[in-house]
Amino acid sequence: MYVIADKRCLDYNAPGHPERPSRVEDTLKRLRLQDELEIEWESPVPVADELLELGHAADYLARLRNPARDFDGDTPAYAGIFDHARRAVGGTMKAQEAALQGHRAFSLSRPPGHHATSDRAMGFCYLSSVGLSALHAAVNLDKRVAVFDFDVHHGNGTESLLLDRRDLAFFSVHQHPCYPGTGATDSGNNCFNYPVPPRTPRNEYRKLLESVLRDLKRWKPDLIAVSAGFDAYVHDPLAQELLEVEDFRWLGEKLADLGVPFYSSLEGGYSSRLPDLIMAWLTGIDD
Repeated sequence: MYVIADKRCLDYNAPGHPERPSRVEDTLKRLRLQDELEIEWESPVPVADELLELGHAADYLARLRNPARDFDGDTPAYAGIFDHARRAVGGTMKAQEAALQGHRAFSLSRPPGHHATSDRAMGFCYLSSVGLSALHAAVNLDKRVAVFDFDVHHGNGTESLLLDRRDLAFFSVHQHPCYPGTGATDSGNNCFNYPVPPRTPRNEYRKLLESVLRDLKRWKPDLIAVSAGFDAYVHDPLAQELLEVEDFRWLGEKLADLGVPFYSSLEGGYSSRLPDLIMAWLTGIDD
């Protein structure tokens, strides 16, 4: 199991903000103390501007490098946030590289990315890490790529980057209604949304996840990029779903059973149990 991490992602913070350094810091401690998984620790790869420009507008990238003010009430203009977000992209790219070499890989970084659109930072997200990695694999590696997003919030940014793109598809399971208010129906010819109401019983949620994975497999991807958000957990403060720790291990097992190379990258998850949720996911996907 490859885990990609860089401690510099702990170096920014806004007091009281739910997307806080302890999300990664506590998970790093949990993974280093456990003995169930054999982990190889890796660092993000450098990311060229050309990769970022696959999905983001040049004028937006210029603003992100030198933000004059907060992007919105949830998405501050932290000092150095462009570099932090760029390293998060690099972590996802390293996970993709490992997956293409036959390994299981997870990028443990922040900030998340799936709400970032081509020209807007929002929802704690600045650069679309998973979306950019999928675009790279399709455009530069000639891969047919499916993005599977199980974060409880709809990945509107990823969807906008991939919409109607050849050899790319987006499959998202998310609470609706919920932030950001999108994802009630499918979009274009390649973005498939599976909204669930708040407080959906666990067994129903699992059945829907299995159905999504069957649909994804029928699309016949060469590679799967996973936006791994853990905020459908029952005690997450930002949503109202009912999944338990063991459900994330089960989901990892189901994804691994598809027999398609995949990699995953951290999106949301804001409860104190996030380290255990990530541990369950990694145990499920481990060979």
